[in-house]
Amino acid sequence: MRKPFVAGNWKMHGSKASILSLVTGLNAQASELGDVDVAVCPPAIYIDYTNRTLAGNGISVGAQNMAEEPVQGAFTGEISAEMLKDFDCSYVILGHSERRAIYGETDSEIATKVQVALSANVTPILCVGETLDERESGVMQQVIATQLDAVLAVVGIDAFTDIVIAYEPVWAIGTGVTASPAQAQEVHAFIRGKLAGLNPVVAEKVIIQYGGSVKPDNAKELFGQADIDGGLIGGASLNANDFIAICKAAG
Repeated sequence: MRKPFVAGNWKMHGSKASILSLVTGLNAQASELGDVDVAVCPPAIYIDYTNRTLAGNGISVGAQNMAEEPVQGAFTGEISAEMLKDFDCSYVILGHSERRAIYGETDSEIATKVQVALSANVTPILCVGETLDERESGVMQQVIATQLDAVLAVVGIDAFTDIVIAYEPVWAIGTGVTASPAQAQEVHAFIRGKLAGLNPVVAEKVIIQYGGSVKPDNAKELFGQADIDGGLIGGASLNANDFIAICKAAG
């Protein structure tokens, strides 16, 4: 039985004051979460502050990105996987559609980052997903398979026991439009089935999150699908009550 996992992606939001308010709300309700793993992923500059403010309440901290380079060096502005580990980061989001679309990250670069994160014992949250044009033109499965194949070619199927996958339809991220539970389940089942073709034991264990305008009022139905194991939550993770409600729906 897979344990649900919910992670909050705060994106480029936050200040010390707003994070203190948010985390205070999370701390007050953390004991009510139930049988679910929970993490929050603040901007890198606030990782240490968030970790200290969470005060050991069982909620983990992750990062939103990291360098492709495996060792420290002359890479101005970058943050290494080992640096994340040094500040007790348990997870790192890799391949988010905003990183792919805005900053031009390629499947190959993302695959290398996954490998580097695994080497540092930081769990990658590997994001995959299609645009609306790709869905409507019938190439959705091909797009997602290509994104997965790039990682499989570098780390192999067995490594996916230590990788979280987040299916995020690009057309549903921050738009208020959510994939229906049936639409989301169809893609999650495709992803698990693709991995099962390589190793069914690994495929059965892999946590596959859904991300894309998840809210307290739709979380329970989404998370009730057979292959949806929690969520990667954007805007709703910035509100303590909403985020806790989503976590409870998963747990």
